[in-house]
Amino acid sequence: MDTPEARGTLGTGRSAVSAVWIAQPDAVAWLVVGHGAGAGMDHPFIVGFCRAMASQGVATARFNFHYMNAGRRSPDPAPALRAAWEEAFAGVLAMADGVPVLAGGKSLGGRIASMCVADGMSAAGLVFLGYPLHPPGKPERLRAEHLARITVPMLFLQGTRDPFARSALLTEVVAQLGDRAALVPIEGGDHSFNVSGVKADAREVGAGLAGHAGPFVRRVAGMA
Repeated sequence: MDTPEARGTLGTGRSAVSAVWIAQPDAVAWLVVGHGAGAGMDHPFIVGFCRAMASQGVATARFNFHYMNAGRRSPDPAPALRAAWEEAFAGVLAMADGVPVLAGGKSLGGRIASMCVADGMSAAGLVFLGYPLHPPGKPERLRAEHLARITVPMLFLQGTRDPFARSALLTEVVAQLGDRAALVPIEGGDHSFNVSGVKADAREVGAGLAGHAGPFVRRVAGMA
């Protein structure tokens, strides 16, 4: 990694968040990454993904929701999660100097980003690292209605064994979104993109997804 990480705060309001960013000067775009419900911004999966995105020419910022910093296991209510996301995004916009800024993240982080974008947050695109389409074992409880309101490009990276998204259901949802959405199935991957019988470090697993996300982000940057 040529550009060192920087730690600080994103946003200026009461919901400002702690964050880490990699801001190489020649980046074609920024990607703001929210973490999953059970692990924060310094989880090896997120770190590996963000550092690998730097080699794809994409600057990244990852941040913690407030419940994670407070040491609580249960996520904050949706309005607080959304406020944190919007602060993180606003902070990156201020640093981006006109470069396109995309949003996304792992599971919960990606879902909250999509809700914010559906309601007007000005991300140039969305990258989902395992979208939680429904609770495990409850495919009837889809979390997809708001996706139809999103007009920017979306990339779904999803394990085919993910209990949070039955493959057939997610394929149908993505198809309904039309040309603005693309699905990349990770064969045999679970919700953490681990494949049964294959030993892999979480950092390496996250880094491996950058090979799919990087070209998508560069295409979106070229469209902006």
